[in-house]
Amino acid sequence: MDTLVGIFVGSFVLGLSGAMMPGPMLVAVVGQSPRRGALTGPVAVLGHAVLESALVAAVILGLAEFLQNATVLAFFAVAGGAMLLWMGVGMLRGAGKLSLFGDSADCQQGNGLVDVHPFWAGIVTSVSNPYWILWWATIGLGYMAIARKLGAAGLTTFLAGHIFADLAWYTVISTLTTGGKRWLSDGLYRGMIRVCAVILVFFAVYFGWHGINGIFL
Repeated sequence: MDTLVGIFVGSFVLGLSGAMMPGPMLVAVVGQSPRRGALTGPVAVLGHAVLESALVAAVILGLAEFLQNATVLAFFAVAGGAMLLWMGVGMLRGAGKLSLFGDSADCQQGNGLVDVHPFWAGIVTSVSNPYWILWWATIGLGYMAIARKLGAAGLTTFLAGHIFADLAWYTVISTLTTGGKRWLSDGLYRGMIRVCAVILVFFAVYFGWHGINGIFL
């Protein structure tokens, strides 16, 4: 791990293990890909990557201690839970109007996370997920401490490996889901969106509950 190649490979593997865990961003990509196409995943990762690049820069500038504060993590959990709840409810309310084969205003509006451009969905689902913050405050910071020994090149390589892991996984997911146009009916698609919405609500309650416990207990 003391070489740039080692840092890249380690970051890629570690990033891939995190990317493959179900979460709000996966829900967003799966929910949008049948209509938006195979580029949904890469575009969502672009938004995700912009946010992570900013976070890495902030950590370098001294944000590490702030991110590790229990109150800060609890705040992100509550705020993130509220955001995910709003998106999940919006998806549930708008699911009945969705169509894989129509582009009318009725099909495109009021659908919560499905209605958000993939780039912004990548940002929103990241910042509203407290475990994304927690990952960077623990595992991410630990790995950055190793990569930082090689200076700017080490940190850049670490970030590149992490982003490429996300890109690889979500490109596969959006490509496979886009193929669903060949066998998905509107009814099945709407059912899939409702399932995704319920998952978001679950994450919202889960994050919110842990955040409240962290603040008041």
